[in-house]
Amino acid sequence: MVLGIQTLLGANPSADSIAVFLKDLVQHSNTSLTVPDVKSYSDAVYFNFYPLGISFLFIPQNGYKPTGGLKLEDLQVDSLVLDSINIYNAPKPKATTTKTTTSSRTAELAFSTYSMSKWNLSLSPEASASNESSIEILLTSNGKDFVSCLGEPDRKGGGAGPSSGSIGIWCEWLKHGIMVEFGGDEARGPQAWERGKDAIWRVITVFPPKQE
Repeated sequence: MVLGIQTLLGANPSADSIAVFLKDLVQHSNTSLTVPDVKSYSDAVYFNFYPLGISFLFIPQNGYKPTGGLKLEDLQVDSLVLDSINIYNAPKPKATTTKTTTSSRTAELAFSTYSMSKWNLSLSPEASASNESSIEILLTSNGKDFVSCLGEPDRKGGGAGPSSGSIGIWCEWLKHGIMVEFGGDEARGPQAWERGKDAIWRVITVFPPKQE
């Protein structure tokens, strides 16, 4: 059984917990790949596991400043700490006669859908709308599902402008350490917030809970 993803936060890339998590995740996928595509910057290092639908964001510690273009073996992994995790949901696009993909979404399109079709995120019961200690995530979970369990978000945005050029709506619950970006036509355009309850999640980011 795959370990709780939030338990990985704060670990470094060589931690046993991350190795076990990835090994278990591969067993639920159609790939054997556990070596990430690394994107390094002076203030952040991304480990992208495209076939698994997941990306780890590590933050340098103790004065370490990685240079760009480093390979995995060049990193000082003991000076990196896992700060957040992106989980991707890539539903099959609806048939269309026009090309609507923007360059800003090109990187995200490289990710497959997350290998787990059903999983849980831990919650702070006192901060949730339903006093639940966890929320079950499905690949079909929509805006209504998240708000009914988590309550109104602390921060939200997106959805403005013409549907062809706007970004999807997003919601963030700081006390739970959860941010959700929604996809599909329901999440874009001037009426996005009216239709958002039916929008399916596209990216879920988990991070250490924060107090307002």
